Amino acid sequence: MSKNRRYSSEVVDGVQKAPARAMLRATGFTDADFHKPQIGIASTWSMVTPCNMHINKLADYTCQGVDGAGGKGVIFNTITISDGIANGTEGMKYSLVSREVIADSIEAVTSCEGFDGLVAIGGCDKNMPGCLMAIAQLNRPAIFVYGGTIQPGSNHTDIISVFEAVGQHARGDIDLIQVKQIEETAIPGAGSCGGMYTANTMASAIEALGMSLPGSSSQEAVSGSKQEDCLRAGEAVLKLVEGNICPRDIMTREAFENAITVVIALGGSTNAVLHLLAMAHTADVELSIDDFSRIGKRVPVLADLRPSGRYMMSELVAIGGIQPLMKRLLDAGLLHGDCLTVTGKTLAENLADVADYPADQQIIKPLANPIKEDSHLVILKGNLAPDGAVAKITGKEGLSFTGKAKVFHSEEDALQAILAGEVDKGSVIVIRYEGPKGGPGMREMLSPTSAVMGRGLGQDVALITDGRFSGGSHGFVVGHITPEAMNGGPLAIVEDGDGITIDAREACITLHVDEQTIAERLSRWQAPPPRYRRGLLAKYARVVASASEGAVTDKID
Repeated sequence: MSKNRRYSSEVVDGVQKAPARAMLRATGFTDADFHKPQIGIASTWSMVTPCNMHINKLADYTCQGVDGAGGKGVIFNTITISDGIANGTEGMKYSLVSREVIADSIEAVTSCEGFDGLVAIGGCDKNMPGCLMAIAQLNRPAIFVYGGTIQPGSNHTDIISVFEAVGQHARGDIDLIQVKQIEETAIPGAGSCGGMYTANTMASAIEALGMSLPGSSSQEAVSGSKQEDCLRAGEAVLKLVEGNICPRDIMTREAFENAITVVIALGGSTNAVLHLLAMAHTADVELSIDDFSRIGKRVPVLADLRPSGRYMMSELVAIGGIQPLMKRLLDAGLLHGDCLTVTGKTLAENLADVADYPADQQIIKPLANPIKEDSHLVILKGNLAPDGAVAKITGKEGLSFTGKAKVFHSEEDALQAILAGEVDKGSVIVIRYEGPKGGPGMREMLSPTSAVMGRGLGQDVALITDGRFSGGSHGFVVGHITPEAMNGGPLAIVEDGDGITIDAREACITLHVDEQTIAERLSRWQAPPPRYRRGLLAKYARVVASASEGAVTDKID
């Protein structure tokens, strides 16, 4: 057995494997191909979303890179769904669930077919961590390629502009013609959503983790640089196979700390907490929500990127992407430079010759003058979230909020009330039974948060939930409340009018109800019946772990 064919030799070598070779010949294999390392190329191409509509072409470029470097590339597909399309509907419950389906499907194909290495190409929120979870589980040489960011729409718009236009129309600020104009021009073509939303956040985190080539996270989807990234990834994975450098050699605890640091500096999505926890779990790396708090105390927010900032990812791409930012963080002692990466070099070696940003750029602030001196991702605990919750507080909303609870049992009910003007200033909107088990599926609350912003209530109300948020959400929002309501967490017994305080400075979320009353309410509480009794969502609800553990589905107590 060749050291470069540790897995494929078991599938195609020897007379007894003639049937397998016969099948592969029909797909285009030649005699020579059976002696080459086989590299699976997991494509998340799909025409259900602009984020992934171009990835079939990127997979072809990657295959060219593999074949040109002496390997045999084999392209296969996995699913993707669109958060942007499904948000606010029952279908959104499948979004987080799809992360597990993607991870499992890539593992299944790669293991079954005996690929010696893997290149996974993702371009949307859940298929990116799904790809990395599969890579970590398989632990055979692998590289991740990001599909790339979309270009801005007319008048500097993007998908969040459309969501917020709905709220602006409900308030009476714009008419239906204006909504349609934004709808028609905000998404100009292929690529992932254009701000530092979840896709760009996760791409940046994966590059900082060392699992994609330098620069992969900061390229436009339709560009020569992205095509070159794919070709180089195809070549690079063969070097990993040659050196038997595997993902768990790269995905160490220090590498995850690097990823967290970069996410914070970029002002990234709260979903990074959920996904990095899940990726670390799959890689057998100890990581907890408390690590986000620890790292967040020393890492500032430096990027003035949407949703809370002014600029889009394409504008960061134009000034050099995240590599100069990482060089600054490394020089400041905030990154572990000795971490191995998929280049076969350390992070510090990759960054050694990286030039700084242009002197006149305004997107990335200097360390001495940050947007926020510590993390915007605040892990809150208290009597309302004993096991923790995740807040996204940039400081622009203030650092604390106290208000009266207005309780809803679903995202749809909350959205209708917001759009109808039934949510008053000073309210804490409570959306429960939307957690991993209760939803099931832990939907993003993008429609309600966008409606809040669109109605001009961003400074005047807070929103808390056991669900989660889109990377495009902003305002005073707290998600991932655990234990979730479906599991009998205190969120389940909050009543209209209860006082709630969210304090980012003290990292605390408090229900202003005495312990005796909370205990009495919990003693009377009964879990609602499961919303699904058959199918994928029912299976997911039975096995999913808490959001504070990454909402993984293979946790063994």
